Amino acid sequence: MGPRILLTALLGSLSLVAQAGALELKDCRIQDTEGTISAPAQCGLFQVPENPDEPLGKQIELFVARVPTLNQQRSQQAFVLLAGGPGQAASEAYASGQQAFERIRRSHDILLVDQRGTGKSNRMACDFSAETESLDWDDERTTQALKDCRDHLPGDPRYYTTSVAVRDLEAVRAALGYTQLVLYGGSYGTVVAQHYLRRYPDRTRSVILDGVVPPGATLATDIALNAQLALDQVFARCHDDPACNANYPELAAAFDRVARRLKAEPVGLDISDPMTAKPLHMTLGYDLMAAGIRLLSYRPETVALIPLTINEADKGNYGPLAAQSLLSVSSLGDMLALGMHNAVMCTEDIPFVDLQTVDMAALESTYLGTDQLDGLRKVCEIWPQGLADPDIKEPVISNVPVLLLSGEADPVTPPVYADRVAATLQKSRHLVGPGQGHGMISVGCVSRLVADFTRDGSLDQLDGECVQQMGPTPFFLDFNGPTP
Repeated sequence: MGPRILLTALLGSLSLVAQAGALELKDCRIQDTEGTISAPAQCGLFQVPENPDEPLGKQIELFVARVPTLNQQRSQQAFVLLAGGPGQAASEAYASGQQAFERIRRSHDILLVDQRGTGKSNRMACDFSAETESLDWDDERTTQALKDCRDHLPGDPRYYTTSVAVRDLEAVRAALGYTQLVLYGGSYGTVVAQHYLRRYPDRTRSVILDGVVPPGATLATDIALNAQLALDQVFARCHDDPACNANYPELAAAFDRVARRLKAEPVGLDISDPMTAKPLHMTLGYDLMAAGIRLLSYRPETVALIPLTINEADKGNYGPLAAQSLLSVSSLGDMLALGMHNAVMCTEDIPFVDLQTVDMAALESTYLGTDQLDGLRKVCEIWPQGLADPDIKEPVISNVPVLLLSGEADPVTPPVYADRVAATLQKSRHLVGPGQGHGMISVGCVSRLVADFTRDGSLDQLDGECVQQMGPTPFFLDFNGPTP
């Protein structure tokens, strides 16, 4: 940060610092998950009770960072990034995607609070080895590893839920003296944003929901169904693309052949580790392949690889599929604090699954099958159920302006989810990116639209037409890259 910008930031923050009290922010740098990308900010630690009903009991520290506005006339409203997962840290999410939020700094501070249990806020992580991560949830060693993790967490999982996290955010807002917040939630962050809006409507100026999770959804049952729909879209798009269809005819049948072979017998491979480039001997089984395909489905850039990797595996070359699967799964494991993730899922998702109404045949017909549901049910036999407000699963009714963003080909939060949320919002607008996946903030004109909405708070003036000009990344026809 240059001297002039720093001086502007300091002058603009005087009225806020005077009210900060127990939250003092000092110059720092925040980093992404790998520690390879950083950004200048002002950071501090904010003490809150672990159990909100025992204010004098055990205290934990929340990591708070502010990226100051470039505007000398500092707004008394802050833009808040609420990260996904559950289990991702807001500071790490911002550092890795900071360019998408740069325009927002022209009008607002960006406030980052690592949600309790993530990042530097008493991170609730499970340090599993790569071998353990690859096991099925019903394996005896994995069950024991989960119990060991639960018993050695730095906090009580019952208090690391959405209902408690929104109280933390409100306390940070008050400590820093902001009058209102502009909430941006991505994926699970949309759950937090909606619940903060429900609890603190007067403190919410506007909301952006990107990759929307409806309060009533149960992801344990929906993930497999949504993932199958997204994969079917890939197969259909390849079939309708003359070049893709010529290179990979009957792609769905090729996938089924690969799936049957890997279910029957995992394949041992010698590859270059996609993270370190060192020689690696690994086993590619069906579970790892399915997880890899699901994660590749998240973004158009990686969707473009799916036909090529399936085709190569069908011919007996499993290396590309194995490397992509390993890279995707490992990156996700590093990003998420599993202890906090389980706390949320075992409080806000699994308890609301009614097995009597679940279409098990539909789940079993997907490439992920019932593994997601079965696995989470077993985890939640081990993990305690935490604090949840009684209305956590009810639709949010509000007249606060809300911008909803969806990718047409999102494998986890399809556009119909956002439509469900919009039904009870009096002032909302839903923009769908053609051919796009999970998370829209970094795509095309969306960051500009979000910055404009943050600045003006108006949905009517947004040029949604630019979103309609988007399209998916062309498929890779060989290892040289996508088609022109």
